[in-house]
Amino acid sequence: MSDERGASVEEARVRRVEESRLSGTFSRVGIYVGVALVIFLIGFIPMWLRARENAGQRDAARRELRVSRMQNALASAAVDAARGEYEPARQSASDFFTALREEADLAGNESTLTAAQRDGLRPMLQQRDDLITLLARSDPAVAPRLLDMHAAFRKAVLAVPPEGRQNQQQQ
Repeated sequence: MSDERGASVEEARVRRVEESRLSGTFSRVGIYVGVALVIFLIGFIPMWLRARENAGQRDAARRELRVSRMQNALASAAVDAARGEYEPARQSASDFFTALREEADLAGNESTLTAAQRDGLRPMLQQRDDLITLLARSDPAVAPRLLDMHAAFRKAVLAVPPEGRQNQQQQ
């Protein structure tokens, strides 16, 4: 009987030693995981901030590109009409008006144009049907109207700088 008690006491001691080793191992693993997480976050946060800044710059460049493409389509229509190439001029003018309509219909941050720019460009949309009809008829009177519209577009867009340019000028 004393042998049995001695064996069970010995087994209990062995179990306690093993449990303490296991709990020590688990706490060490927990510390290592915690340290690894902290190191990961120290490296991740600056990269995340940089990526966020770069995404903002990318979005600003895309907005300016859309405006440039609209201006290019209108200028191309004016040049083609002045050269007597009315069908390419009609296609370019149609592309311009389609892009302008899409931008005018967008609201807030979704639009490339600011609210003031959209308000300044809305009257141009009223001339769409007349200009497309004149181009389809190959009427030479359309060239000066397209040139005037191009000048008005530039004035409306450049009079109110986009948000990206305003932020750069303030810095």
